[in-house]
Amino acid sequence: MRGALLKRAFFEAPPELVAPRLLGKVLAHRTAAGVLAGRIVEVEAYLGPHNDPLDPASHTHRGPTPRNQVLFGPAGHAYIYSIYGRYFCANVSCETEGKAGGVLLRALEPLHGAALMERNRGLAPGAPPRLLTSGPGRLCEALGITREHHNGLDLTSRKSPLQLWDDGAPEADALVTVRIGINHAVDFPLRFVLRGNACVSGPKKLR
Repeated sequence: MRGALLKRAFFEAPPELVAPRLLGKVLAHRTAAGVLAGRIVEVEAYLGPHNDPLDPASHTHRGPTPRNQVLFGPAGHAYIYSIYGRYFCANVSCETEGKAGGVLLRALEPLHGAALMERNRGLAPGAPPRLLTSGPGRLCEALGITREHHNGLDLTSRKSPLQLWDDGAPEADALVTVRIGINHAVDFPLRFVLRGNACVSGPKKLR
């Protein structure tokens, strides 16, 4: 990857501040078959249990557990969890150690390895980018990210196969909306997207 690997200090802040700064950055996965990478175009912030009001949609709102311990550790680590027993969602830990908080990576714009992403997703060659990495489950499937192999990885380490990079792309204004696909704290304005990007998930009309 060209550019600069994001440093831990980038993530040592409240997730609602880290999330919009992640837009435009690059998630890269080095695999035996090649590098898979995409530009982050949609994220959601989930707040730690020290916040007031409490964020009941966050996995940390009841405190530390064996499942969510990554979020209570150092910032800049991958927190991967499964949904529906089949798909995975990728998050990055925020805040200083012990406070918890994280950012869910909801959508990417493919940059490298589109053909491999298509195979990982079981799609025919030439599939629209939106079908590859739009939505957290598709994103992880396309990049081959699983809880078993990637949970807890340090995204700021050059030794890690999963990393977050700044490739020098110009910053863009984030459109802020409420989070989607959840049943709690549905009015919290903690979803951030790059307006007009075709890979953003959810309804095409944003408000």
